[in-house]
Amino acid sequence: MDDTTQRPRPLSPHLQVYRPQLNTITSILHRITGYALAVGTLMVVWLLAAAASGPGAYDFFMTFAGSPVGQLLWFGWSVALFYHLCNGIRHLIWDTGRLFDLKHAAAAGYVVLIATALLTALVWCPVFFG
Repeated sequence: MDDTTQRPRPLSPHLQVYRPQLNTITSILHRITGYALAVGTLMVVWLLAAAASGPGAYDFFMTFAGSPVGQLLWFGWSVALFYHLCNGIRHLIWDTGRLFDLKHAAAAGYVVLIATALLTALVWCPVFFG
């Protein structure tokens, strides 16, 4: 027998040597933000239900939403919303056959990340600094 058939070989891709690419990361983040939006939408439902239930329920919700935990949840939900929106537009552009080569796909990934940061800052700067 040949020596190469007897040696144990690493699984492919081997996790110690595999470096995730930007497109891999953005794809995984798109899925994660989709789930986060689905779960976070329960806060929007809670807001609507509290508004319909009367002043006591609405005041309770607004107290929670204004707390540090509530603001952190709203902030995370808005980041997920803007990322999912921008990356969804990127996917729609891909559906037309544009920006599909590796160079342009990576550049579009960076544009998505920058646009997410800018949109999030545009919404939250008045909240934190206004």
